[in-house]
Amino acid sequence: MTSAATHPDHHRISPVFLALAATMAASGWAVWSGLAEVTGVAVFFFVVSGWIVSLCLHEYAHAVTALRGGDISVAAKGYLTLNPLKYTHAMLSIVLPVVFVVLGGIGLPGGAVYIERGRIKGRWKHSLISAAGPATNALFAGVLTAPFWLDAMGNVPFAFRYALAFLAMLQVTAAFLNLLPVPGLDGYGVLEPWLSHAARRQAEPFAPFGLLVVFGCLWIPAVNGVFWDAVGHLMHFLNVSDLDVSYGYDYFRFWQGEPELSVTPRQ
Repeated sequence: MTSAATHPDHHRISPVFLALAATMAASGWAVWSGLAEVTGVAVFFFVVSGWIVSLCLHEYAHAVTALRGGDISVAAKGYLTLNPLKYTHAMLSIVLPVVFVVLGGIGLPGGAVYIERGRIKGRWKHSLISAAGPATNALFAGVLTAPFWLDAMGNVPFAFRYALAFLAMLQVTAAFLNLLPVPGLDGYGVLEPWLSHAARRQAEPFAPFGLLVVFGCLWIPAVNGVFWDAVGHLMHFLNVSDLDVSYGYDYFRFWQGEPELSVTPRQ
């Protein structure tokens, strides 16, 4: 007998996700090939499609961890197909984060999939479900920066190098922001099972506004400086320079013209 959790249609990868992955691959090839007339546009599509792919993987990680924890409803909801259109908050999960990438070059956390927490027993399982999403962003950042920290960038075209750096930086910012212990974000979700019932009830009304609070705090110069310093230190640890990220962002914003590479990036 096939249950909702094991039905093959509920696990089949969505054509929408496959199209996103194909777009990422094709635009990445165009960047690597160095087609000067389309390099900026190709970087834009590579980063945007790669960013949406990472958002899908983030939400999938939440869902598959919840499935293993006991919530079989995530399968019937389509969360395991990697289809961004199946998420309960498509605007928060996909559209708004992409808009913020375009406007500000920051990896804004998306809205989480809907988990039926009552089906899951054990505080560790609840914490792991919340941690799975940011962990996916961190893993993706590690994969993207592997050529940097493995010193394997010697034959990589500069434009592709910069695109990787910028996309990796978005993953780092998303992981940092998501791990903040603010109601509504994954960091709070990791801690919530360990709080008292009274504390959880007091924090619950603030959950819908947590992301707005974080975004508002980033407008405070001191907070913004601390945040970007932390991101920069981690990128440097991964052997990615500020120039790599800056040039990647400049290429990404192709409508402003391609950057003048007056400084040779460090190898």
